[in-house]
Amino acid sequence: MEIAEHIQVVHAEGQLLADAAERAGADAKVATCPDWQVRDLVRHQGAVHRWATAFVAEGATDPRPMPDVPPGLDGDALFAWFREGHRRLVDTLTNARPDVECFAFLPAPSPLAFWARRQAHETTVHRLDAVSALPQAPRDEPGRITEEFAVDGIDELLRGFHARGRSRVRSDAPRVLRLRATDADVTWTVRITQDPPMTERGASADAECEVSGPAARLYLSLWNRLPFPNVSGDASLAALWRERSGV
Repeated sequence: MEIAEHIQVVHAEGQLLADAAERAGADAKVATCPDWQVRDLVRHQGAVHRWATAFVAEGATDPRPMPDVPPGLDGDALFAWFREGHRRLVDTLTNARPDVECFAFLPAPSPLAFWARRQAHETTVHRLDAVSALPQAPRDEPGRITEEFAVDGIDELLRGFHARGRSRVRSDAPRVLRLRATDADVTWTVRITQDPPMTERGASADAECEVSGPAARLYLSLWNRLPFPNVSGDASLAALWRERSGV
């Protein structure tokens, strides 16, 4: 996907997140993140948006901690604070120089491409969290997520996040997991060993377990927001992912 497409997703999904959060209310429980209320979700995502904005806007090349949320910020003031930070992020990504140099923590064609992509997926997953706090929310409906965007997000998760040394998806005995996006005709082969998982596009090895389903459902299930659509073979390998894949 192109940078401009990712920025469009950041813009749309951030507005939907704010709308859902306001309708649910700050006290509402977030079904997909049981330890959170909506205020926790909005504070987290608002801080992430400001964190990303600062790297791009300031050309900061060294890592820095997430900014603090103003103490006592809640209710309508919290939602307004979120919307302001989201608007600044979209404006910053839109107006940034294509060759801006700044910190990034996953491989990408450029720092700007990294931040646009990362914030698109970050905001989309947390939009689903906000929707889950609504009364009678559709718990198993990914909504607006397209096949192309879901495949892009699965790539980022498997070949970006879980390629890093901090991934906890490990196994003493080598194992192979297959993931298949049935509507996009895309597969991934994940080799799980004592080292960080190695992922390749395609069916490059025999797999003990396959998880398959529409790309959007597969994407959200790999982020542990939905149950796995279909599991065949050794289900203990799918369970291992569930237990250890948090990032």
